[in-house]
Amino acid sequence: MMELQIVPTTTPADIEREARCKSTSTAPEPEKHRTHLGHHHEGWMPAAASEHHGAHEGASLNRTAFMATLHCLSGCTIGEVLGMALGTALGWSNWPTVGLAVALAFLFGYGMTLYPLRRAGMTWGAALGLALASDTLSMSTMELVDNAIMLVIPGAMEAGLSDPLFWGSLAVSLVLAGAAAFPVNRWLIARGKGHALVHGHHCH
Repeated sequence: MMELQIVPTTTPADIEREARCKSTSTAPEPEKHRTHLGHHHEGWMPAAASEHHGAHEGASLNRTAFMATLHCLSGCTIGEVLGMALGTALGWSNWPTVGLAVALAFLFGYGMTLYPLRRAGMTWGAALGLALASDTLSMSTMELVDNAIMLVIPGAMEAGLSDPLFWGSLAVSLVLAGAAAFPVNRWLIARGKGHALVHGHHCH
């Protein structure tokens, strides 16, 4: 007796269906999710880094402008106090006293910039040119505000050296002069001018 063997047959449609099932299972869902998250963070990180960098630059600019203002204010304060004190002690009128105070303020202000530049080996011509370029606008702003306030405060210029009005008025005028010079220094430094020129020589 002959035995019949039943051989399973696979149709082309079965082969295609099996291939589709395998292809859909090759990329697990967690991997797809990680890929999506990676793409999302790649677009987000540069923006955050850019904001952090901008904030850091702004803080650095403010700090440099503040130090430049303190530098100019130190020289101006020495000159102003000495000039006002001498003019008052000698009994001079307002305008000669103001003239002396302004001259001494510029003298000490430029001197405080020239000294480190000269110590670093810079020639007199180059150091003087750098001091004029870096300090003139800032000190001019300070002197304008400082002396205007001293002239406006009633009795400040006529008060003697022993009068608290004289010293109180001078202190207020110098603080306000420094506040007025800060945005000027910041504007100059942001454009590579002012005290940015001195800092570029790594001497200050």
